[in-house]
Amino acid sequence: MYEHLVVFKFNTNVTPIKQQELLDQLLTFRDRIPGIFDMSAGINVTEETENIKGYTLGLRVTFEDLESLRSYGPHPVHQEFVKSLDGILENVIVVDYPLV
Repeated sequence: MYEHLVVFKFNTNVTPIKQQELLDQLLTFRDRIPGIFDMSAGINVTEETENIKGYTLGLRVTFEDLESLRSYGPHPVHQEFVKSLDGILENVIVVDYPLV
């Protein structure tokens, strides 16, 4: 299995309502993209405010295998989400690693 972690930093004009819409869209991935074993996503509620650095939305996806992880990026559902970020995303951090 492989873990895929993503944290999103949006432009300052992105409202909490828009962030919730993006979160809702992410949460549909499990039923729409093959190879997803488990996933969670949510709005950042950390009390460690000195460490937020503007990142407000997190995603964790566990894939069944490396092939599933590799197929995820070009999948049409994922690409639709990526296009919805155009003009509103300031930065993103991605970490992928095998579960041991």
